[in-house]
Amino acid sequence: MSASRDRALGAFYGLALGDALGMPTQSMCRRDIAEDYGQLRGFVDAGPRQFIAHGMPAGSITDDTEQAIMLAQLIIDGAGIVDPTAFAHALIAWESRMKARGSLDLLGPSTKRAVERILDGSDPTEAGRFGSTNGAAMRITPAAIAASLDGGMSSFVDAIYRCSFVTHNTSLGIASAAAVAGAISAGIAGADLPEAVDIGVAAAAEGAARGYWVAGGDIATRIEWAVQLVGTTTDEHITVTVADIVGTSVASQESVVAAFALAVAYDDPWDVVLAAATIGGDTDTIAAIAGALRGAVGGLAAWPGEAIRTVIDVNSLDLEPLVDRLLALRNTN
Repeated sequence: MSASRDRALGAFYGLALGDALGMPTQSMCRRDIAEDYGQLRGFVDAGPRQFIAHGMPAGSITDDTEQAIMLAQLIIDGAGIVDPTAFAHALIAWESRMKARGSLDLLGPSTKRAVERILDGSDPTEAGRFGSTNGAAMRITPAAIAASLDGGMSSFVDAIYRCSFVTHNTSLGIASAAAVAGAISAGIAGADLPEAVDIGVAAAAEGAARGYWVAGGDIATRIEWAVQLVGTTTDEHITVTVADIVGTSVASQESVVAAFALAVAYDDPWDVVLAAATIGGDTDTIAAIAGALRGAVGGLAAWPGEAIRTVIDVNSLDLEPLVDRLLALRNTN
């Protein structure tokens, strides 16, 4: 297996693993997570206070992975270009399937508003002008696999923008998606963790100049600050520090930044995603992003083989063909 394929698979499976670990804890506070699950060591069924993913079995993925797979297919179908109307219809179809399954894991606020505007006939570039939450960042991994940094940062962020603007056409939405994508794409190209984070910061700075400006802490600056913050604390206090100071809500400047902080806070990638899954708030997305980042840097070896097999079996995942087709696009651009 080539090194780039190994790291791309590590990123996509890291996304799924983090997502599945965060499934039973999403939208819960740290106290309730500890009371319901104790010290989380691996996948668990959704507990009694999990109202979004109620009844879901251990190892189940959520919207983060499912929408990433959907975006991957749209990128492949469009040879790197995502059609806005097709994107909107795909999101509506996904939500309909979730409702049919009785799931409350539906479209996020920014994505929902953008989809409704597109289907009402709005200009696709206007539909996402209020999308500043983490929806674009949570599903951007396949775009990072398909897009190389070899053509320069501006060209790279252009590619990420095209996969994000439909729902999150704001300075915060694009910057956060670009940060995640930049770090993952750099990892796939062979960067180590510090270099990948630095490239993610640079991509965030470039992305902040795209889309409609909205108020909020600068993503690039906050990532740099958060990475320095966790470097000055002891392991047992890292999640508390990140949760209380950085924040773990769906706001891009909280959850996406928290994912970067946790990604660098632990040596073992599995400890990273476990910490993210128990931090409280938007745990599935934080763990998914942190998992994708560490998987891009460490490859498949970053993850326990048994954990990968569990997520594949529980969700009937088949990510290898998607990754191969995404890498084919990367190698032709």
